[in-house]
Amino acid sequence: MLFPHDTKVDALAKSPLFADLSKQELGQLAKATEDLEVEEGKVLTREGDLGREFFVIVDGDVSVTQDGKEITRLGPGDFFGEIALIYENARRTATVTSASHLRFFVLTRQS
Repeated sequence: MLFPHDTKVDALAKSPLFADLSKQELGQLAKATEDLEVEEGKVLTREGDLGREFFVIVDGDVSVTQDGKEITRLGPGDFFGEIALIYENARRTATVTSASHLRFFVLTRQS
């Protein structure tokens, strides 16, 4: 495990998707996550692909593009992919690529 349990709970609490969960429920959700790290240039989501994961950035930043054009950058504390947890067969609305060494955790639809 790369990240302390409290780091995950605090990060999950910032997402509007989980805003109504208790600290205990957030803790259970945090236990279902997977910690990962990748190098710069790794594509995490591809526009148009089916989404199954919700990502929370702990260190580093990502570039978010639509139709090949950067629309924003996200960094520590930011998250993306929440639509994939809500809707089955949801297509990714953007491509997200690591813009630096990236440390993050993932919650999958299945978990």
